[in-house]
Amino acid sequence: MSEPITLTVNGRSHTVDADPATPLLDVLRNHLGLKGSRYGCGLERCGACKVLIDGEPCFSCSREVGTLAGRAVVTVEGLGTVDAPHPLQQAFIDAQAGQCGYCLSGILIAAKALLDRNPDPTRAEVAAALEPHLCRCGSHPRILRAVLAAAARLRAGSA
Repeated sequence: MSEPITLTVNGRSHTVDADPATPLLDVLRNHLGLKGSRYGCGLERCGACKVLIDGEPCFSCSREVGTLAGRAVVTVEGLGTVDAPHPLQQAFIDAQAGQCGYCLSGILIAAKALLDRNPDPTRAEVAAALEPHLCRCGSHPRILRAVLAAAARLRAGSA
C-alpha cells in the first residue's frame, strides 16, 4: 500500500507516494527523476546503483525506501553540477575514465566515500574500495588514476 514518505535527497526534502518496501532506486529514478543511479543487477553485485546514505555507500536497488526516514541520501547528481563538477567528477572527465559510463555513478559514489574517510589512499586502497563494482569497458586503470588525482586535488585544496 502506498503512503507518503519524506526523504532527504541531495540536501532537499522530497515527499513521495510509494510503498515502504519499494527499492530506493525505483523512487530515485521514477519519482524524483534522478537517473544517475542505475539498475544493473538488482542483487547488490554490480554497484551501478550505489548512493551514499548518511555518508556510507549503499546499494539502492535493495534498500527499502521506508527505512530512510531521517537519513540523508546523496546520489551522483548531488556531488556536483555540469558547471561546477565535484573534483572526483572533474578528475574522471580529465582522465577520460569511462567509456560507456554505465557503472561510473556507483564508482564515483564509492570513491567519494573512500576519500571522505581516507583523503590520501594508496592505489591498492582505491582498487580495494572499487573492487565490488563491475566495469566491463576496460577503463579501470584510468578510473584508479582519476581517483588518486582527485584525492591529490582535494588535499591541495584546489577543489
